[in-house]
Formats: sequence, C-alpha cells, structure tokens
Amino acid sequence: MTESTREKVDAAERAALDLANVSEAERNDALYDLADALRERTDEILDANELDVDAAEAAHERGEYSAALVDRLRLDESKVEDIAGMVESVAGQDDPLGRTLSARELDDGLDLYKVSVPIGVVATVFESRPDALVQIAALALKSGNAVILKGGSEASESNRVLYDIITEVADDVSPGWAQLIEAREDVDRLLDMDDSVDLVMPRGSSEFVSYIQDNTQIPVLGHTEGVCHVFVDDDADLDMAADVAFDAKVQYPAVCNAVETLLVHESIAPEFLPGMVERYREAGVTLRGDEQTRDIVDVDPVTADDWDSEYGDLELAVKVVADVYDAVDHVNAHGSKHTESILTENDEHAAVFMQGIDAASVFHNASTRFADGYRYGLGAEVGISTGKTHARGPVGLDGLTTYKYYLEGDGHLVATYSGEDARQFTHEEFDGEWTPGRGR
Repeated sequence: MTESTREKVDAAERAALDLANVSEAERNDALYDLADALRERTDEILDANELDVDAAEAAHERGEYSAALVDRLRLDESKVEDIAGMVESVAGQDDPLGRTLSARELDDGLDLYKVSVPIGVVATVFESRPDALVQIAALALKSGNAVILKGGSEASESNRVLYDIITEVADDVSPGWAQLIEAREDVDRLLDMDDSVDLVMPRGSSEFVSYIQDNTQIPVLGHTEGVCHVFVDDDADLDMAADVAFDAKVQYPAVCNAVETLLVHESIAPEFLPGMVERYREAGVTLRGDEQTRDIVDVDPVTADDWDSEYGDLELAVKVVADVYDAVDHVNAHGSKHTESILTENDEHAAVFMQGIDAASVFHNASTRFADGYRYGLGAEVGISTGKTHARGPVGLDGLTTYKYYLEGDGHLVATYSGEDARQFTHEEFDGEWTPGRGR
C-alpha cells in the first residue's frame, strides 16, 4: 500500500469528523463560492478539457474509445454554466443534517431521538463525464461527507483543474475533505480500506461495478447497467408516444437513462411502427427488431444479446408484445432495474405496469430521461442505485446520510425497569426536535 493513498484516506477520515459539525451556512457559502469560481475560470476548464477531448478523439479513430464516450467527455461554456448552476442548486437544498427523523418518549424525562448525520467517508469511481466530479463533490460537501474522487483517465486533465478549483475555494471548510486519486492501482488499495472508507459508489460499466462489488468489504451503492424500456400500449396517444419514445432515445443516447428497447403492443404496431422507425432513422438511429417487428418494418434482426444490451449510443431494439402483461414479463426478464416507462391513456394498464415492474423508477407517459437527480429536485446526484437497501434511484443528499440515536435522560437507570416492581416504558411518539444537551 503506498503512503500517498493511505495518507489521502486518513486525511479524508480526519476531515469527515470536522465536516460533520460545520454549519449549514458555512457549507452553503463554500458552494456558492465554488459556483462563482467555476464561472470565472471557464476558459481554464475548457482548455484542460480540450486536451482530454483531443486525446479521446484520437483514441476513437484507433477504435479504442466509442463516440459516446467522447461525447460524454466534451465540455463547452454552456455545460460549465450548467455545472455552476447545479452547484447552486445543491446549495439551495434543505440541510439534510441534524433533522429529527423521529422522537419517542421512553419514559418521563427519557427521550429518544433519531437524527440524520453524514455517512462519513464516501469513495466514488466514475466515468468520463467531468461534471460528475463536481456533482459528487458538491453533494458530499452539502451532506457533510468527506469524499475520495477517482475519475476516468480519459478525463484526467479536466478532473485535475476542477479538483484544484474545488479545493482552492472550499478546503477551508474542513481541510482534506476532498481527495483525488488517479492511478488504477489506487482503486484496489482503496477497496482494502474498509476500516476507513464507509461507502463506495461506482459509476461505469457493468463489468467495472461488478469488479468493485466483488473486491471489497466496503458497502457498495450503484448500478451495473441502464437497460431501460419504453412500452407503447394499445391505449396510448400515438402522437405523444412517438414524441416520448423519440426523446427517450435521441435526446442524449450516451447516458444510462436513455431507452434501449422499445416495446409496442401488437394491435397498434402496424399503425405506429412505420412512422416511428422513419423518424428514428432520420435521426441516425440503428434499429433491430424481432420477427413481428420485421413483418411490419424493414429493420435488421435482433439477437438474444440485444435484449440485455446497454448501447449508450443511437441504437435501439424493438419488440412487439401481446399486452401489458407481456411487456411486464419482458422488462422484468431483461431490464436492469433502472428506469422503465409506459405510454398509455388507460390507468388500469398503467397501474399493472408500474406496480408490476421491479425498477428504481417507473414512469407513466414520460421519457426515461427524467430519471436524474437534478430533474427530481435533488440538486444533483452522486449516481443511480438499482439496489433496494439504503438508497434507490438517483442518489442525492438523503442518500448520503444515515442516522444516530440520541437519548436524553436525567440519571435514568436500566435497573429501574427490571425486577418485580419494574417501571414500565411509555414508548410514546411526540413532535419535537433534538437540541444538543436539552432534547425537547
């Protein structure tokens, strides 16, 4: 284990103890200062990003990187402004810390409070999007967590500049709360530090996330793939359905909430598919369909692998299904528990789909692209979780908190509640906020 990795984690662990007690006002001020600094240093950010993009485009020409990766990597003035706005949005969120989640009287003068607190040290390993570094750092700061940041090597120049800006502006809040690691071997060292790191959130390929899960005892929160579906029901408004299905694939195909498989009810497929396929083709989408689809439109045949593929690009699989139950069965068999959508004017069909699908987000008459922490009003997201414990879906501030129990008494003894003449607990809930040293 190298000293540098250990030292960074130790520094983050020390900072986490201090940061948990930094006031909301100080945390917010640092975030607003960070947003201003990002705007002021836009040219510096874009110069660094240009180096990354140039190298990535050369790698793409050699067949090493996909076009989607290059697209995710690229920044411009508008995207930097969006990043700064996101930081301000995080600052504007309610403080997730110090909230009394429940208050219970155990007995007269003996009150138990469940209060939200930071998780501690959160490590994140993320993909080529440089904005992810700022999102994660902003959410960590707002939620009082120290953070270890490991971005993809393809974004190294962008990440270094963004990290420098973050630490120059916000490190006074709790020196060392944000740490950057860059070497691949540092990730393996980090995964062994279950004594110091409280949570790992990987963002990347399914193979990489599985690798993280298999090689650490640290709790892992994340998702492996974004195999999302849109189902066009027989009671759908077909004009609206065409717009939503198009948006879900074409608006930004390189992200995990873009649709990868379009399911169409057999009774409306002959009417819906020809125009939909033509619209996709005009946008450059490569289409593959099952036998029933190919009886209606001229597309390439699907393979069995297509139903389980996250393309991350302008590619789409199309399947004709018998009814909503058939759609539910297909999604549950091939989906990744990320985001699914039904397009229908039939509320009963919508209920069958939404309640029958096992996914973190299930939509009715809306694009899968809405599955995003910023769009959910969370300020931003650390990532998407498709698991069912601790946090699910876009993980924002609440997903970066846990809780403590605080007990306020007045010399109470357990012996009082034992034996033949034991005093009885009241166990009554009450409305109250915990205040240090005073309770209610």
